[in-house]
Amino acid sequence: MKTTRLTLRALAAAAALSCGLPALADANSLIGWAMMPANTFADGPTTGQFATGAGGNPLPLINKQSVQGFSAVLNGPVAGTYLFMPDNGFGTQGNSADALLRMYALRPDFKTVNGGSGSISAVDYNSGAQLAGFTKPSNITLADPDRKLGFKIQADYSNYYNNAANPAVDASIRAGRLLTGADFDIESVRKDKNGNLWFGEEFGPFLVKTDASGKVLRSEVGMAGVKSPQNPYLNGGTPTLGGSRGFEGMAINPNGDKLYTLLEGSVTGDAPNSLRINAFSVDQEAYTGERWMYKLDPAGTNIGDMTALNDHEFIIIERNNATATGGGTPFKKIFRIDLNKVGADGYVSKSEVVDLMNIADPHDLNGDGKTSFTFPYVTIESVLVLDANTLLVANDNNYPGTGGRDAGSDKTEFLMIHLANPVPEPSTYALLLAGLGVVAATARRRRQG
Repeated sequence: MKTTRLTLRALAAAAALSCGLPALADANSLIGWAMMPANTFADGPTTGQFATGAGGNPLPLINKQSVQGFSAVLNGPVAGTYLFMPDNGFGTQGNSADALLRMYALRPDFKTVNGGSGSISAVDYNSGAQLAGFTKPSNITLADPDRKLGFKIQADYSNYYNNAANPAVDASIRAGRLLTGADFDIESVRKDKNGNLWFGEEFGPFLVKTDASGKVLRSEVGMAGVKSPQNPYLNGGTPTLGGSRGFEGMAINPNGDKLYTLLEGSVTGDAPNSLRINAFSVDQEAYTGERWMYKLDPAGTNIGDMTALNDHEFIIIERNNATATGGGTPFKKIFRIDLNKVGADGYVSKSEVVDLMNIADPHDLNGDGKTSFTFPYVTIESVLVLDANTLLVANDNNYPGTGGRDAGSDKTEFLMIHLANPVPEPSTYALLLAGLGVVAATARRRRQG
């Protein structure tokens, strides 16, 4: 019940912000913008020892971790705060053994027509209280102290990648059996009805269940007949899925008892550019056998995220690899699908919600001198429904990668988009209750004052 109330407060806050804005034209419009610099760091062991610097930012990062690569988002502990999940670190299993798998709590001070700085601040992961920086209270780190996983992780080795020629595995990683980007490439996360977290990752691909603090609760869950080249149980067999093509997207139903996993690549034997959506029971901790097929747009090459609108409708980010500086035509869109509507071709119905390369920005919130906004980063991997008219979207900046907007290391941008055509809210009635709660809280504060 606590999770539901917090989520609804976030929805109500977003709705209130939208109501304070002037009437918008019949177009998808940018109503809030914030930015986190590429060089944003958190406490932690040295990272980047196996990766290459870029954009004028050398690696490794001594005694710190990069707060970047956001690939999923959940509502935070209080309205206006969010929990963002970075992926495996520097992009591959071979260069991310010292990158911790974490979730960070933050608060964007969105720049809107009514003000706002456009900056990002760290907050306490559990309370939402403001912090001076991304110190330990701002995050959780995934760990397997009870040895639930079925294969060895970096924490089991004396040296990274079990190679004596490499540096020693950091003592904190070994002592806490902390998980790193060489163990899993987490790309999606959802909180279930019991408050536990489920992470979708790409090396297996696996589902990884943890408690609210990030402690692994059971062995990893694979999918029958689907193995990537990095699967630790491949044992010389033939993979049926391309590398880094696992659970990029994953949604959960409003009841919090069913996950919907979306692969990023086509399984061997499936039609090209067709992606499997599978249902997974939280109670049974097993796949239900339900499966749907999603068809990529002719211009799309990858999906970025998937989130539920209700029991059968979802929104999905789709993209290609083109950027503003790298040549080609960037394709970055959000689509809406309905599992209850499957065409004669066998694919779920699909309609466009937002073209992220064509968003009205009449107030030039990002300060680029233009009244139209584009989002040309390679990877855009976080979307959250704030209310029926508003989406929160953020990019994965692939630190210290470059080329999204310029030759420097890409920043992380956070967008609040007003939709010309609303999407179903998770619960209109619940949003009303949240609004009443905000009114009551305001009245209490006034009485106390």
